[in-house]
Order: sequence, then structure tokens, then C-alpha cells
Amino acid sequence: MVMSEFSPICIYLVISPLVSLIPLGLPFPFASNSSTYPEKLSAYECGFDPSGDARSRFDTRFYLVSILFIIPDPEVTFSFPWAVPPNKIDLFGFWSMMAFLLILTIGSLYEWKRGASDRE
Repeated sequence: MVMSEFSPICIYLVISPLVSLIPLGLPFPFASNSSTYPEKLSAYECGFDPSGDARSRFDTRFYLVSILFIIPDPEVTFSFPWAVPPNKIDLFGFWSMMAFLLILTIGSLYEWKRGASDRE
């Protein structure tokens, strides 16, 4: 009886890696050996020869802007379980969501204070 309750989960755990790994491995038998083409191994940058070093320093604002775009993603993801009827959420669920939103607000205020959204 207990195993029949978990059988859909077990089937999902078997099928989902196959669905993701088969498309990854399928091209390898059909791929040609790229070591025979030296032009394929060379760097390509919009049709021109590469200029400069790829490991040059970036301004910190690039990282701040990336964090600025990442902040709403977990907010939306973790807000879905909160979208239940209000009488189903107890005080622990309410305050845990408030703590989560407070952490996201502090991160957004930090980004704003650092000037991540300012343009030059």
C-alpha cells in the first residue's frame, strides 16, 4: 500500500533524468571529429580576430546589475506556496514569508544604495 503511493514519484525520478540526458548524449554518435578542422578550434569574435585578454577586470556594477535581475526570481518562486486561502496559513507561515520578503527588501535597498540601476 505504501509503495503504491510513492510509485508516481519513483517513475518521475527515473524518467526525468532520461528526458534530460538523452538529448545531451544523442548528438555525440553523429558528431564529426572537430580536431581535423583547426579553424573550428580558433577563437571567434564577430568575424574579427580577438582583441585583448579575456580575463580583464570588470567593474563591480556588472555584478550588482546581475544580482538586481536575480532578486525577483526567488521572490516569485517562493511566493507560490503562499498563494493559498488565508485561513490555511498559520502564524509560522505568515512570519516566515515576512522574513523572506524582508531579506529581499534589504538586498534591493543595498543594490539601490550602491547605485546598480544608475546609468552613466
